[in-house]
Amino acid sequence: MKLSDFDFDLSEELIALRPAKPRSASRMLVAQSGEINHQKFSDLASFLRPNDRLVLNNTKVIPARLNGQRRRISDNGETFAGLEITLLSMDTNGHWLTLAKPAKRAKVGEEIIFADDFNATVISKSEQGMVLEFNLSGAAFDRQLAANGFMPLPPYIASKRPADEQDLADYQTVFAKTMGAVAAPTASLHFETDQLDALRDMGVNTSEVTLHVGAGTFLPVKVDDIADHKMHSEWGEVSAEAAAEIAQTRASGGRVIPVGTTALRLIETAARGGEIKPWVGDTDIFITPGFEFHATDALITNFHLPKSTLLMLVSALMGMDQMKQIYQTAIREQYRFFSYGDASLLVP
Repeated sequence: MKLSDFDFDLSEELIALRPAKPRSASRMLVAQSGEINHQKFSDLASFLRPNDRLVLNNTKVIPARLNGQRRRISDNGETFAGLEITLLSMDTNGHWLTLAKPAKRAKVGEEIIFADDFNATVISKSEQGMVLEFNLSGAAFDRQLAANGFMPLPPYIASKRPADEQDLADYQTVFAKTMGAVAAPTASLHFETDQLDALRDMGVNTSEVTLHVGAGTFLPVKVDDIADHKMHSEWGEVSAEAAAEIAQTRASGGRVIPVGTTALRLIETAARGGEIKPWVGDTDIFITPGFEFHATDALITNFHLPKSTLLMLVSALMGMDQMKQIYQTAIREQYRFFSYGDASLLVP
């Protein structure tokens, strides 16, 4: 398959810059039994059944974007220059891999100052990014990050407006628990607590898993033959409890419905042997048409970027012809696209 097979034209007007208010007021395209229906996300209960199981990604987005000043001592004395840092991942030594803008002039050994008593030193630089050692760790680091960081909005939003205080709430799910993501599991942003409670009351079960969504989710595919694409990796965990719940639901005839492509990628990673098992580690699973699903019966997801790995994933689930029809319909009906956009319920 070629990259061009997953391309489509999208007007910038359809790129959502803010979420619907309230969250569940977003629109929801429902594709099942060869039909497409137009609903609100608040109508989700009408399409679920007792003993269905929603799989929720409980990762928590950190305010990973920081504005700092490079501090350099030279023959000209002390000089400063602005630098924007986006945290990507932390290694076992507590050092952070980051993206820096502009990165070229930053030198190993330089200090970057973000606030009083909050700074970092450049440890190394490579094609993957710049590694920083912060002066704080643990709870003290978390407090300074919360006070000085901004939500790392996707590039297609950040290019239109800066992140602000409203994004601290908007770009976080109501069930976020485990800090570590630098991008939100955006299909989950539509849920409100009372809606989840109502679904549980009607017999719909939920299980939580963790996949720390990385900035790689926004990386473009640059190869013409998608088989040559190297997928980014992300850390995730399916607990023994979650694996048992998912296995029990499938065994009893219920449907397993991951909320978002992140939850789907994780449970399919844990089910590569044919049935789901507890799993923890880095996954770089790349789901394209022809993939054999072992743990997924349907999917709740947003509308994805042209030529993206996420569009390839939903095409694997629904079939390429049907996904083309779904996206043509969504564009014609003026659905809002991408992270803050509308939802879809896809039932193959």
